[in-house]
Amino acid sequence: MMKKILNEPRNYVAETLEGLCAAHPKYFKRTGAEGRVLVRPDAPVAGKVGIATGGGSGHLPVFTGYLGPGLADACAIGEVFSSPGVDLMADAIRAAHGGAGVLRLYGNYGGDNMNFDMAGEMVEFENIRTTTVRVTDDVASAGPDERPKRRGIAGLVYCYKIAGAKADTGADLDAVTATAQRAVDACRTVGVALTPCTVPAAGRPTFSLGEDEMEIGMGIHGEPGVRRGTLRAADEIAEEMLQMLLADRPLAAGDRVSVLCNSLGATPLEELYITYRYVARRLAGVGVTIVQPLVGRYATSMEMTGMSVTLFKLDEELEPLLLAPCDCPFLRI
Repeated sequence: MMKKILNEPRNYVAETLEGLCAAHPKYFKRTGAEGRVLVRPDAPVAGKVGIATGGGSGHLPVFTGYLGPGLADACAIGEVFSSPGVDLMADAIRAAHGGAGVLRLYGNYGGDNMNFDMAGEMVEFENIRTTTVRVTDDVASAGPDERPKRRGIAGLVYCYKIAGAKADTGADLDAVTATAQRAVDACRTVGVALTPCTVPAAGRPTFSLGEDEMEIGMGIHGEPGVRRGTLRAADEIAEEMLQMLLADRPLAAGDRVSVLCNSLGATPLEELYITYRYVARRLAGVGVTIVQPLVGRYATSMEMTGMSVTLFKLDEELEPLLLAPCDCPFLRI
């Protein structure tokens, strides 16, 4: 039996958006067909490169929540775990366009790729120039030699932050695009799942795990991970995740990184801080400095119990952009 606080499953997304905008009118307003495009209320910002994103529901605050100064401008919103349609994505691009072009910045999923590409072609006929950056931070979803095939998960948060800050400097579309890609290249993420989640329209769990099992590398839609086994102690889990991340993107003494310890939905802050404690100690032990760490619920998978860890390697361009001001209900710097 599905046990959720909801009304009709078919109204789940619409009622979520209604509540989100009612709670945060300073930050969000609805537009597009059936109100399925969210924009920051001052969008489009004249003369600024627009940033449009989109994706399926069920991952709040990603993708919908990161709109505002220093972040994205518009988001097309699909059903739970489903890509928004081409028309919605085109509406998001139009809503973000302030005359300087629009960066399409989103996670690397088949439906999103196809629909955003088609939307970009549509708005070209309206003289709106767009570029694309796909976030590919999930090290469990493909090997280092196949990085373009990787999924985009919690690293999206850093990419929104960096691209938004760069756009706010007045940089042109090509420069914002190049910096956003630089942010993608600096991100590595891996997750661990302890329980599944239930999509309201389906009414049943997306996968099954034994009472004493965990899965390393599980995707945010329930995609298979790289290893399933008995639940282990927090430090052991964190060490396995760090080994995967550091094997893919080695760090050395003197490097500076930001670390995101992210709840996939149901994992409490206490357990995230237990994990962050280990990660911080481990990185300090090899001479790596952590800047602006993030611990909390930033990219979820409904009520899935589990977490992800993201390492974001900084450089002389990325660190100031990370520390630049931004403002939305889910991220303020």
